[in-house]
Formats: sequence, C-alpha cells, structure tokens
Amino acid sequence: MPKAYSQDLREKAIAAIERGVPKSKVITMLNISRDSFDRWLKRRSETGSVAAVQGYQRGHSHRIVDWEGFRAFVKRHGDKTQAELAELWSEAVSARTISRALVKIGFTRKKRLTATVNAIK
Repeated sequence: MPKAYSQDLREKAIAAIERGVPKSKVITMLNISRDSFDRWLKRRSETGSVAAVQGYQRGHSHRIVDWEGFRAFVKRHGDKTQAELAELWSEAVSARTISRALVKIGFTRKKRLTATVNAIK
C-alpha cells in the first residue's frame, strides 16, 4: 500500500484553497490526485481535520478462529480433500481457506506413503 501524503502537504493544499487558488492549480502545483484532494476536503468538512485515517485494518480477518476446534476437525476428517473439508466445516469457507488453515496448524499431507526406490543402479 502506498504511503499516505504528509499532514503538512494536506494542510498546505487546504490553505491554498482558502486563499482562493483554484483546485486544479493546487493539485497540479503539489502533484496530488483530485480524488485524494476531494477526500481531504470532505473529511475536513465532516471532522474538522485532514489527518490520515489510522488503524482501520489490523491484519487479515480470518474465517477460522477456533484453531483447537479446527485441529480436532482435521483429525476427525483427515482422509477428506480440502474441498470436502470446506463443505463439512460449520461456516462457509473455500478450499483455499482450508489450505491456508492447514498450513497454519502445521498439517502436512504426504503424496506417497513410502519413498520410491531408485530403479537405476
């Protein structure tokens, strides 16, 4: 995600508008997007501040939150595919979500039960 514009730049842009400088000239002069500038003006009229919004997202919102329950579920249904596990899980999740959760709990699935013997000797 790109870095937010500085508070100083935001205040300079708003001050220029208050002095009567046209909006198009301000965005060209300070090299900012019209969308961003319009959001700053709207935020200033609603809250009185043009500060960047902080802390609106704290990591990914996980669909599976009960990890002990998921671990027990996987042990019970260990012979199923990821798509089948997704259908059996109590909430609506995708097979990809099940895949990420399996990695998170450290569950691995071997493709072969035993190592193959090298036929060339």
